[in-house]
Amino acid sequence: MPKTALLFPGQGAQAVGMGKGLLERSAKARELFAEASSILGFDLAKLCTEGPEAELHLTNNSQPALFVHSMAALAVFLEDKPECLDSVAAVAGLSLGEYSALCAAGAISFADGVRLVKERGAAMQESASAIASGMASVLGLEESQVAELCDLARQPGEVLQVANLLCPGNIAISGQIASLDAAEQLAPEAGASRFIRLNVAGAFHTDIMKPAVERLAAAIAQTNLQPLRFPLIANVDAGEHRVPSELAGLLTRQMVSPVLWEASLRKLLSLGVDQFYEIGAGRVLAGTLKRIDRKTPCECFGD
Repeated sequence: MPKTALLFPGQGAQAVGMGKGLLERSAKARELFAEASSILGFDLAKLCTEGPEAELHLTNNSQPALFVHSMAALAVFLEDKPECLDSVAAVAGLSLGEYSALCAAGAISFADGVRLVKERGAAMQESASAIASGMASVLGLEESQVAELCDLARQPGEVLQVANLLCPGNIAISGQIASLDAAEQLAPEAGASRFIRLNVAGAFHTDIMKPAVERLAAAIAQTNLQPLRFPLIANVDAGEHRVPSELAGLLTRQMVSPVLWEASLRKLLSLGVDQFYEIGAGRVLAGTLKRIDRKTPCECFGD
């Protein structure tokens, strides 16, 4: 039997129109969007399918939108391929996508997942609004070179650091705007092929998010965490985790720690995974896998 892994995208994958195909096709998808809308207090399906774009890109909206879209996509995926659950070796999600992965593994209910990402998004939006900051992808450099670029560009008293180790040659950095501006100017000289600002509200996975940690921890403490049906490969250490008591620490650490996505994919490959599925918006995760292992297939399932 093949070994499969389910991957779930993170913030930045959102786009107006997401979910339209799922809603048209599946009663279960419509049910999930309706349940989420009731919890959130606004029409999530309308926001996802019609926008406005600026509203969808707000952190407190994009995080629930991506979570619900991934869960709706998973429901439709399993309607088509129910046998896949028997071959799942592990799950993983990029940043926000870790909540989708946990829901897929049965650690949190759908309703609790919506509540958690709503609280996470609101807390991160609040932290981001307090300090002008952001993220950028640096292409074409190794981790040590990106770290050196951050050291050179970091302005006095500011934060600028590696935030997401996505795949070879694609590393995201987070920090305050003046430091990011300096990094953008220095990047070509450092050998970077591209410097791309990311469509996020702030410097995620840095200490700038520290004020959000306490708020998220309180929300997690109110959540009924269940044993995982299959292990989570966690962002913060690329290790296998099944025990509910470990989850609160993993999720709160993730807010202020780099995402070890390349290491997570390599861990999944070392477990013998020979078929990946990216469940949700976009195709970013399939692209990162291709940079690591071109032979192992990754099928994308969104709309």
